[in-house]
Amino acid sequence: MLKLLIAAAALSLAAAPAFAADVTGEWLVQGGSAKVKIAPCGQTLCGTINWLKEPTTKAGAPKTDQNNPNASLKSRPIVGLQMLTGFKPAGENKWGGGKIYDPESGKTYDSKMTLQPNGNLKVEGCVSIICRGVTWTRAS
Repeated sequence: MLKLLIAAAALSLAAAPAFAADVTGEWLVQGGSAKVKIAPCGQTLCGTINWLKEPTTKAGAPKTDQNNPNASLKSRPIVGLQMLTGFKPAGENKWGGGKIYDPESGKTYDSKMTLQPNGNLKVEGCVSIICRGVTWTRAS
């Protein structure tokens, strides 16, 4: 009976999403201007900006999504903004099928992520087959 319980526990762990312990957590974006928390969102991964190096405007107000092409979203705060959505496992240490929103340009791109051997995360935004990437490091 004990062997059966151990086998069942092992199978349930094997059936858990592969990304659960890999890229979830807090990441410092390239350049150090923001931190993004990656977490499961249903069957996919998403990422939310949870810290800005400069969270306020020169006038002292919280920074908002001023570059968003949708006028009704321009007043939403950057801190708390979900910028990564829909990522699914796409191979060993890879996630794809996602979208990344760039609050600096107000544009959304197809995106993929790769966990590098050194523990850094390569995050790429793509237009058609052309992709550009940045490297994020785990926040301490």
